[in-house]
Amino acid sequence: MKKVAIIGAGLGGLVAGNLLVKKGHKVTLYEAQATAGGYTAGFRRKGFYFEAGTLSLESTATLYKALEDIGVRDQFRLVRKQDRLVSPYFDFTFTSTDAFKKAAYDAFPADKAGLNGYFGEIDPLCKALQPFLNRVSLPLFSGLRRVIELIPYFTKGRALVALVKKFGDTTSVDLAARHFARGTPVYRMFSGFGYPKSGVMSLAGMFTFLAEDYWYAADGMQHLADILADKFKERGGDLRLRVPVNKILTRQGRAVGVATEGGSEEFDSVISACDYKRTFTELLDDPALVPGDQMERIKKAAVSEGVFTVFLGLAMSNDELRSHMKNPGVNYDTYDHDVDYENASDADLFAKVGIALHSPSLINPALAPERKSSLMIMTIAPAGWQDGWHHHDREQYLALKESVKDKLIAKAEAVIPGLRSRAEFAEAATPFTYERYTGNTDGATSAWSWDPRKKFYEKGFASLGVVTPVRNLFIGSCWASQIGGIPGAVAAAYVAARKAK
Repeated sequence: MKKVAIIGAGLGGLVAGNLLVKKGHKVTLYEAQATAGGYTAGFRRKGFYFEAGTLSLESTATLYKALEDIGVRDQFRLVRKQDRLVSPYFDFTFTSTDAFKKAAYDAFPADKAGLNGYFGEIDPLCKALQPFLNRVSLPLFSGLRRVIELIPYFTKGRALVALVKKFGDTTSVDLAARHFARGTPVYRMFSGFGYPKSGVMSLAGMFTFLAEDYWYAADGMQHLADILADKFKERGGDLRLRVPVNKILTRQGRAVGVATEGGSEEFDSVISACDYKRTFTELLDDPALVPGDQMERIKKAAVSEGVFTVFLGLAMSNDELRSHMKNPGVNYDTYDHDVDYENASDADLFAKVGIALHSPSLINPALAPERKSSLMIMTIAPAGWQDGWHHHDREQYLALKESVKDKLIAKAEAVIPGLRSRAEFAEAATPFTYERYTGNTDGATSAWSWDPRKKFYEKGFASLGVVTPVRNLFIGSCWASQIGGIPGAVAAAYVAARKAK
């Protein structure tokens, strides 16, 4: 039996902890917040439930295997996610790639040649991804079973490998620029999919998952965290909420324990299921254990963009809200402005951006008080905007936060007329709000940057960086892969738990 410390009770930490206690190991899971979940968490205000981070998930085969292995599969329910896309040019629901294509051709008939060229490039990549869509992530297997699971990658993966090499570091912006005139609505639409400047491989994955494997948690993401936390404790795991780890203790180049406000404790190994950057720049008691050039790369590495979210409790029934939204999820954009998220000095940024609307109560009415409904309004929000949101000056920060909140509510009224007057309360979160509650640098929503020209893991976006320069210290969160998210967190948890034993 090994004694293992896990830092962070997000999805990665909860999965790793459950896998280890199921094998009989003694595990202590430290979480700085009052509830488990990290970015897969939620909260209630005045009876309204809101997601605190992740709204939806993909790669259900991977998540389902983890839940099955842990023994909670029957406690977690999913609802199919199909987003409605609204603009002055179209209004349709993304039920399939064919539906999306038809809407694009109908909206932009003068750009038929450009659309033909665009889909001519992206379609083969989507097709090459298809055989792997519903497969469990390989890191969840070991031994002979892993060898067996590898076979389809050899037999069906050649086309995918060739296309990945062909596109290289091409981004969504590069691909759109090949086929559409810059500054046009069609260019702004296709260059703006996903995270800013996502790689084409990620873009193809987004199209594929949106059409076939994208889901909401029927009872909210916090329910997922709660059932994993409960199973961990039921099996004897020690979950310590509101106990942040201050330092990872080392001796002779290996992790030997952790220190908190309550004292220090020794362990055979430590799994950091939290922010990679902070693990080494703030938590490690001896930063000299990380080679100087590697430490510089860690400090300078770009992370995924944060978001700004408005949380609204509405004096509006779900039926009335649905009459406006049609779906629980709506993406709205006018495509009448160029948006440069890297221009920190653009004071008008949030007058230009598109927004995503998400209503937890349209998924499950129990997530709001009777005859009322809940709504979230979200948009990508760089942490560096306006001198880092002036977050070092509370008065300026709050004023800026209020201004952006008002702009986004005004935008949402194009979909839900009179929205502002129906809000019983309104709260908002900036990237620094998310940073405070998740510990993620700049409120990063999916670990490292999705721009392939800003890679942290040089071996590729699918590789797992679980092993660290410190012996017996492992990364067990979505930060172990370039493109994090739920599949990345689960995969890292399996590998970290395997190595920590």
